[in-house]
Order: sequence, then structure tokens, then C-alpha cells
Amino acid sequence: MSIPHTKTSRRARIERLVITGEVHSQSELVEQLNTEGFDVTQATVSRDLDEIGAVKMRSADGRLTYAIGLPSVDVSRYEDPVTRLSRIANELLISAEVSANLIVLRTPPGGAHLLAGALDRVEVPSGHQLTEILGTVAGDDTVLVISKRADANPLKDALLRLAEGVFVSERNAV
Repeated sequence: MSIPHTKTSRRARIERLVITGEVHSQSELVEQLNTEGFDVTQATVSRDLDEIGAVKMRSADGRLTYAIGLPSVDVSRYEDPVTRLSRIANELLISAEVSANLIVLRTPPGGAHLLAGALDRVEVPSGHQLTEILGTVAGDDTVLVISKRADANPLKDALLRLAEGVFVSERNAV
């Protein structure tokens, strides 16, 4: 996948790292971003963290880590992206149909953007079916999911199982 090294893509990457709990210090974040080809300094990272609303807090294991959200939010109730996707799919997914590498997901009116956004933001282990999502396009009640594979049926099955509350990390078990 090609990623432009812009401020927007840098901030999106920082958000993903923060949401997945991988950011414990600004210096760690600078190192990670530099490794990924972003030319950043600690000052840039500090501004980006402020701009996206990241706050430093103590995690369940006692380590300091960055989190995104309001300080008044009960962080223990924060949903990880997979749990959030499972809940949203359970609430909104009406049907799923496959045509080659495309999946058409139907939702109630107004629900497509929420489901597509959850699909776009989900982080799953390497090898999971959901890593095959190339992208999504949302209308009012329809989400088009584009699969990296020619046959999107396994991905459709994984999405349906996720909507039923089943999450399996192995590619063939989903």
C-alpha cells in the first residue's frame, strides 16, 4: 500500500497507533514514524497529539500511554476497534452479497457511513480475513467493500461472523 507522507496521513497513522495502545512516549512515536518514512521531530509529534486530542493516562497494566477521548470518559468502557466493528455490524448489517472481489452490505437508511467508518478503522492481526479489505465506499444504506482477493466470499463470511459476535484471528478459521 502506498501512503503519502502528508500531515493528514501522519496524523491518521498517529491516531491508529494511539487507538491500538502502541504509543507510550513521544520519543517512541517519533522513532516509529521515522521508521515508516515520516520525517518528524518531537515538537511535530507533540502538536499532532494535541491536535487529535490525545491525552496521557495510565493503562490497566500501570504503564503510561496515550489515549484519544475526553478525560471525563470512563476509559475502562472504551471499545477497541474490533469490538466496536462487531457491535456496529450487529446493529446495522442487514445483508451481504458478493460479486467477484466486491461485497455489497445493506444497512438501515443512514447507517452505511457508520459501518464503513468502523471497517476502515479496524486493526486486526496479520492473517485475519479483515486485512483483505482494500477499502470501502458508503452511500446512505449501502456499503461497497472492496477485497484484495478475487473471491470476496471468505471476507463476506468473516464479516457475517463478526456481526454475530465471533472474532477468530486465524485466516482459515474465520
